[in-house]
Order: sequence, then structure tokens, then C-alpha cells
Amino acid sequence: MQKAVFLDRDGVINREVDNLRDVKQLTLLPHAADAIRKLNQSGFLVIIITNQPVVARGWISEERLKKIHMELLKRLGKKGARIDAIYFCPHHPNADLSKYRKDCQDRKPNIGLIKKAVKNFKIALENSFLIGDSTRDIQTAKNAGIPSILLKTGYGGKDRKFNVKPDYIAKNLFEASIKFISTR
Repeated sequence: MQKAVFLDRDGVINREVDNLRDVKQLTLLPHAADAIRKLNQSGFLVIIITNQPVVARGWISEERLKKIHMELLKRLGKKGARIDAIYFCPHHPNADLSKYRKDCQDRKPNIGLIKKAVKNFKIALENSFLIGDSTRDIQTAKNAGIPSILLKTGYGGKDRKFNVKPDYIAKNLFEASIKFISTR
């Protein structure tokens, strides 16, 4: 069984731009690649789990989203950081496009994306954790029964969609990686 860190994408790895739709909007946060590289070196699988309502709204296609993800992987890779997998949910209960309109078990705070990763990579959740910038991310961690770290980057928990408290708070992904690796 492997240990993993589940990362939200926007506001955690790259700058939050509120509905990233184009690769031109993609900007890595300072030291995000360093943090991911540190997690890689510490034996953690690094897996992105992200809601992507931009697809459900018809603002971008799944194909275009995959190109954004490929660019993200390329930029991180140039800095020696590896993402082991990206899981995304293109659905939304109020989607503009009917084929994406559903209350999906993959959409955070549901844990469908985590369950898929656990199955595909044989992950031991008891040795894993989640890092995010929103209360939705923290609720996802609670629903999965894993520790959570709330970052002050991105939304910094100010979305207030869920009344939850993180297990840890960190200034950014790099600080979070140092804090949590030392406890594992």
C-alpha cells in the first residue's frame, strides 16, 4: 500500500484566477514545484483532485482541459516535480450543458475521485492527507477520513461553503509539505 497527498489544483499549485479556461492563465505559485518535488522524494504519490465546472458550463472542452493539465505537468516536470495522476470532475448539478448536469459522486466534497485513486494506486488512506485552499477541500478530507491542510493561498478558506476546521493551516504548499512530512 502506498501513501499519497491529494492536492487541489487552483490556488494550491497554480494561481487562482476564478475559472481557469486557458493555458495563458496558468501560473505556478512560488515554490509549488519545490513542494511537490519534496513530497515525491519523501515517497508520497502526488495526486491532483479538482472540480472543473468550466467544462459543465461549456466554457472549455474536456480536451482543452487536458491540454491545460499537460502544460501544468510539463512546467512542474521542468522543475523536477512529478504529479502521479490528475483526477477531475467535469460535472455540476446546475450545469449549462445537459450531459454534465448531475450530482456526481466525484464532485468534491464527495470522495469519488479519492476512491478512484485509492483503487488505481493501492493507496493506504491512513498514511495519506489532502491539501487545499477551500472549505470544500477540507470537507472532502473529512469525508475521506484523512488529515487536511488548509493553505492561505487561493481562497485561503474564505469561501465559507462548509463549516469545517482543517487539521493544519499553512502559508503555502511548500510550508505544508514541510509540516506534514515531518509528522509522517
